[in-house]
Amino acid sequence: MAQNDLETRHLETLDRDLGRYSQLELAGTALSRGLVAPGVALAFVLLAGLGAMLSFGQTSNMLVVVMGAVIGAYMALNIGANDVANNMGPAVGANALSMGGAIAIAAIFETGGALIAGGDVVGTISRGIVAPESIGTQAVFVWAMMAALLSSALWVNLATWIGAPVSTTHSVVGGVMGAGIAAAGFGAVSWPTMATIAASWVVSPLLGGVIAAGFLWFIKARIIYRTDKIAAARVWVPVLIGIMAGAFAAYLALKGLGKVIDVSFGGALVLGAAIGLATWLVCIPVIRRQSRGLENRNKSLKVLFGIPLVVSAALLSFAHGANDVANAVGPLAAIVQASTSGSVTEAVSIPLWVMLIGAFGLSFGLFLFGPKLIRMVGSQITKLNPMRAYCVSLSAALTVIVASWLGLPVSSTHIAVGAIFGVGFFREWDAERRLRTAAGAAPERPRLAPEERRRRKLVRRSHVLTIAAAWVVTVPAAAALSAALFWVLSSIGG
Repeated sequence: MAQNDLETRHLETLDRDLGRYSQLELAGTALSRGLVAPGVALAFVLLAGLGAMLSFGQTSNMLVVVMGAVIGAYMALNIGANDVANNMGPAVGANALSMGGAIAIAAIFETGGALIAGGDVVGTISRGIVAPESIGTQAVFVWAMMAALLSSALWVNLATWIGAPVSTTHSVVGGVMGAGIAAAGFGAVSWPTMATIAASWVVSPLLGGVIAAGFLWFIKARIIYRTDKIAAARVWVPVLIGIMAGAFAAYLALKGLGKVIDVSFGGALVLGAAIGLATWLVCIPVIRRQSRGLENRNKSLKVLFGIPLVVSAALLSFAHGANDVANAVGPLAAIVQASTSGSVTEAVSIPLWVMLIGAFGLSFGLFLFGPKLIRMVGSQITKLNPMRAYCVSLSAALTVIVASWLGLPVSSTHIAVGAIFGVGFFREWDAERRLRTAAGAAPERPRLAPEERRRRKLVRRSHVLTIAAAWVVTVPAAAALSAALFWVLSSIGG
C-alpha cells in the first residue's frame, strides 16, 4: 500500500514537472512568434542599408546615404503598418475580404502603385515646405532631411502602437517643418503651404464624412427601406457601381497615373464619366443575373456590393502606393541628391533603388504590423457592412476629386476615417429619427431611458477622441521631435 502511495506521488510530481515544461515551451513559442515580425522588419532595414551601400558606391558620403536608407526603410514599414489600414479596413470590417486576402491585394497594388506611378509628389515633400536654399550648406540640409525622416517614422510608429490611424503625410510635413526651423529659423518655412495643410485637418474628415453619409442615406432611401429591396437593387446598384467606377477612373487619372499619362482636371472628369457610363451599362445584366433567387431582405443586398468593394479597395491601394510612397522616399531622395551633387537646389530625381525601398517597405509593413490597425479601422470605430463600406470607399475617391477641384490638400487617412465617422453618426441620427417617428405613431410605447440611448450609440466615442487628438498633435509633435533630432544629429555629424 505504501509502495503504491509512493508511486502515485512520484507520478503526480512527474505530471507537475511535465506541465511546467509544457508551459515553458508554450511561453517560448509565443515569445518567438512575437519576435518574428520585428526580426523580419530588422532584416529588411539592414538589407535596405546594404542595397544603398552597393548602389551608391564607395564615396565620402556613403555612410550618410546608408543611414538615410535605413531610416527611409523604417519609415516605409511604418506607413505600411498604419496608412494602408484605411484602404483595407472597411472591406475587412464588412467581411467582403479576409485579413489574408486584404493583405495580399494591398501588398500587390501598393507596390504596383509605388513603382508604376509613384514619385510625382516627392518634390513637395523634399522642398515645397522649407526652401532648401535658406538652410545653408549641403551638410545642414542632409541632417535636416534625416531628422525629418526619423521623427516622422518614430511618430507613426507610436501612433500604430496606440492604435491611432494618423496621416503619414502630415507626419513628414511636421518633421520637415521642425528640422527647417531648427536649421534656418521660422523664415525658412512656407507658411502659406502650412496653412493649407492645417486647413485639410478639418476639410478632409468633414468632406469625407458628409459624402459617405450622403451615399448611405441614398442607399437606405432607395433600396433598403423599399418594400421590394431586390427590385430596387436591380435599378440602383448598377448606377452606384457606375458612379464608383467613374470616380475611381478620375481619381487614378488625377492622383495615381501622373507619371504614365498627362491628364488635366477636365480630361479626368470626362474619362471618369465615360468609364462610369460604360460600367453602368455592363452591370445592368450582371446585377440582374446575380440577384436572381435572392431573398427580399437586407442580408441579400450584401452579396451585390461585395465585388465592387474588393475592387475599390484594390484601386485605393494602388493610388495610395503612388502618392504616399513619397512620404518614405521624399526626404531620402533629397539626401541622395544632395550627397551626389553637393547642391541643395537642384530638382530631385529618384533612383530606382530608393523607390524599391519605399515600395517594398509599404508591403512589408502592412504584412507584418498592419492587421492591428485594419481591425481597428474596419470594426472597432463602428460596425460596417458591404453597403456602408462601399460608401466609405467611394467617399475617398470623390473627396480627392472635389479637393483637387477646390485646390485643397487632403489626407487619405483623414478622408477614410472621417467617412467611417460619417457613416456611423448618420446611422445614429437615422436610428434616433426612426425611434421618434415610431413613438409619434404609437404614443403608448415606453420611451427609452437616457442610459439605454447612450448604450445604443453606434460610434465608439473613445476612438473618436483618441483619433482626433492624434490628428491635432501630429504636425507639432513631429516638428518638435524633428527639431530635437536635428540638433543631436548635426552635433554628432559635426
